[in-house]
Amino acid sequence: MDVITTHINADFDCLGSMIAAKKLYPKAEMVFAGAQERSLREFFLKSASYAYAFKRIRDIDLTAIRRLILVDVRQAERIGPFGEVAQREGVELHVYDHHPGGEGNLKGNVEVVEPVGSTVTVFCRLFKQRGIHPTADEATLMMLGLYEDTGNLMFSSTTSEDFHAAAFLLEHGANLDAVADFLTYEMTPEQVSLLHELLASRTVLNVHGFDVSIAHASVEHFIGDLAVLTHKLRDMENLRALIVAVRMGDRVFMVGRSRLPEVHVGGILSEFGGGGHAFAASAAVRGQTLVQVLERLNAVLPRHVNPRVEARHLMSYPVKTVSRDTSIEEVRSFLTRYNINAAPVVDDGQVVGIITRQMVEKAAHHGLGEVSAEEYMEADFATVTPTVPVDELQELIVGRNQRFVPVLKDGRLAGAITRTDLLRYMVDRGPRGERGHEPETGQGTTDLKRREVVRMIREQLPPPVRELFEDFGRTADALGLKVFAVGGFVRDLLLDEPNLDLDIVVEGDGIAFAEAFARDHECRVRSHEKFGTAVIVFPDDFKVDVASTRVEYYLEPAALPTVETASLKLDLYRRDFTINTLAIVLNHGSFGELLDFFGGLRDLREKAIRVLHNLSFVEDPTRVFRAVRFEQRLGFDIGKQTEHLIRSAVRMGFLDRIGGPRLLNEIIHILEEVRPFPAMARLEELDLVKFLHPALKIGEETGAVFERATRALHWYELLYTGKPCSEWVVYFLCLIRDLDADAFQGICERLGIPGRLHPLFTEQRHLAQGVLQRFQAFARRKMKRPRNSEIYQWLLPLDTEVLLYLMARLESEEARSWISVFVTRLRDQKPLLSGEDLKVLGVPPGPLYREILEQLLLRRLDGEVVTREQEIDLVQRKYMKNVHSSGLPQSRN
Repeated sequence: MDVITTHINADFDCLGSMIAAKKLYPKAEMVFAGAQERSLREFFLKSASYAYAFKRIRDIDLTAIRRLILVDVRQAERIGPFGEVAQREGVELHVYDHHPGGEGNLKGNVEVVEPVGSTVTVFCRLFKQRGIHPTADEATLMMLGLYEDTGNLMFSSTTSEDFHAAAFLLEHGANLDAVADFLTYEMTPEQVSLLHELLASRTVLNVHGFDVSIAHASVEHFIGDLAVLTHKLRDMENLRALIVAVRMGDRVFMVGRSRLPEVHVGGILSEFGGGGHAFAASAAVRGQTLVQVLERLNAVLPRHVNPRVEARHLMSYPVKTVSRDTSIEEVRSFLTRYNINAAPVVDDGQVVGIITRQMVEKAAHHGLGEVSAEEYMEADFATVTPTVPVDELQELIVGRNQRFVPVLKDGRLAGAITRTDLLRYMVDRGPRGERGHEPETGQGTTDLKRREVVRMIREQLPPPVRELFEDFGRTADALGLKVFAVGGFVRDLLLDEPNLDLDIVVEGDGIAFAEAFARDHECRVRSHEKFGTAVIVFPDDFKVDVASTRVEYYLEPAALPTVETASLKLDLYRRDFTINTLAIVLNHGSFGELLDFFGGLRDLREKAIRVLHNLSFVEDPTRVFRAVRFEQRLGFDIGKQTEHLIRSAVRMGFLDRIGGPRLLNEIIHILEEVRPFPAMARLEELDLVKFLHPALKIGEETGAVFERATRALHWYELLYTGKPCSEWVVYFLCLIRDLDADAFQGICERLGIPGRLHPLFTEQRHLAQGVLQRFQAFARRKMKRPRNSEIYQWLLPLDTEVLLYLMARLESEEARSWISVFVTRLRDQKPLLSGEDLKVLGVPPGPLYREILEQLLLRRLDGEVVTREQEIDLVQRKYMKNVHSSGLPQSRN
């Protein structure tokens, strides 16, 4: 295993260098050796950099590392647990750095160390030498590191090579706007002097248990960017609440910054004629001296700093609980009796889950009243202690959408806090209840900035698709509708995965939208009034699905849904997994705004597959197969609660209710993946394979057969024969290879295999089994290779899919080569003589023609006849002994 890492407390130069090293070592894993600097942590939270596959140390087997690539560091003590790895015998060490040498530096097998301003510059020189071209995103991340370590190319350590590196990155699409968003610029001498005065004057007032820093200064003329200086002072001193007051000429300018919800700087500065948010505010005071402002500030602060509020102040107790074996119907009665909407589920005094009225009512609606609460309780939940501050509690309830939070003391249930408790507290305390960071701009919006989403659209999508999105926005604006790109397309855009399967949703009449768009763009529309959907078909046959926002509900488990119109949020709620619920606004006024109502962006960052609600697999059991497919395709993990629900659906037999064609469709989707076996193995692990057929098993041998099938399919694809091949059929034959006739018939009936495939799955499969045994016998006994005519006769009745299946079943490379020879050389061979030639020869028309032509072909395959004359001679000797040679037709070139 190869691993790329850097020093603990990593900065942007470390990040950019790791991304660069990945270009040189594409199979290496990127792992941070320890924590990152705050600015880098914030960058990871606010950017789409989670699309790069950084691993955690705990996910890496340190003993398996064979090559360690160090960037921006050469000291063992600065790389955390990798220090021991770097000095272990047998580990190859590669070092890329820009720091000067010193005692204790590690010695690498490969060392590229240059006295330049940043390690990114070292990689830029290597890229230019080797003709490596970073993508625009990679260039931007590298530029962040270059600018940070060189102080925007202004530190004295900056070299000319750093400028060349910046030019190289700019040529490859580095986004300076993105760089500016995360890096501050160098201060002017006046600003440095003012910052020094603020640092010297800073005092701390403790107000109701909270430390509030006050800094002040006086200058004779205006100095700009006081807010930037306030930010820098806050960051330099790691302050949680800071108010700066500076006299500039005849006015006193004030700036407030707070990370504490209890310290509402907007309220504080509003008393000075200014205002802002709880976390950021400003004011400009006329007619008062700096001394007067500071004296007044001391009086104002107690009115706007709230005492610390903790979970113990909000929680209710004692808490009504239910046991894990309480039935759904009993829980329903329990919640009604006490007029509550949620309750903790306990087992031996320990909280093991949460069950809500919404979930209970849905389960009862589906006839699950006798099922235990354990089956549908929420098992993936967070708890708090009594001393947790209210801002953390607010993040948990609002940010993670957990409406009921158990409060534990020494591991035992001490109380509970509901969303209503928090809302009541926030209303009672007024504006001081705002969160201690930038507020959301609207319902469902995220911390991913619009311009970053627009940049992804601009850089990842081809120009026609970008223009198409803009046209959709114009059409929607003209109709007064809201239009969104949703689903898998948005997911893959954020993951930087190619996907042009566009799914457009309209809040309003989707069919009317599609028809209006088509009138202006010379397209055709196929509409489905019942579902409010349409397909826009472009002149080049490119298609876009358009739907009206709608909600679905299920009258019984596994039934097809009933559809009604609804809002975008309800439309997204009917989807399978949170990562597929993201939406991008296409209307021009908000183009690029990312909406996330259900934590989809968080789950993308955490690489988790999670359902939206606990009855998801009851309403549509086919989702269990999609969960596995997405997990394996994206390299994610199915969430703990979601896996619990899958196993519950298996135990309760809901998958037996899936219709054969729907189940076959999900299996086909899995088998059409680039690497289908990991998904099939996961299905086996989750006990899902038995729903195809109880006799079907998946083990290591299945994996080996699938691997050979993949190689065979890739080989056939590269032949460009022009003859189509259904890859899923090949894998399906591999999957059912060991089933006997009865089991095979059973799986075909269970899945509703289409009639057109019956001959392939019955007669041809039977023939293939006989061929397999013959080939294996030849290979096992090391017998003389079969004649070409034998191979031809055995394989000719088989479709391409069955031939590739045979290649997958054969372990002998030589035996597989016989099939290769048949496909590439033998299958399309024909005798040179035709029926017309035989007629000229005087052979009476009839069944004899077929026998003669078959014999000619077989002799040609075995090399017994090569030329036309030899074929004529064979016909003459064997079939035309009484024909005079003068009657023979002449050779044709």
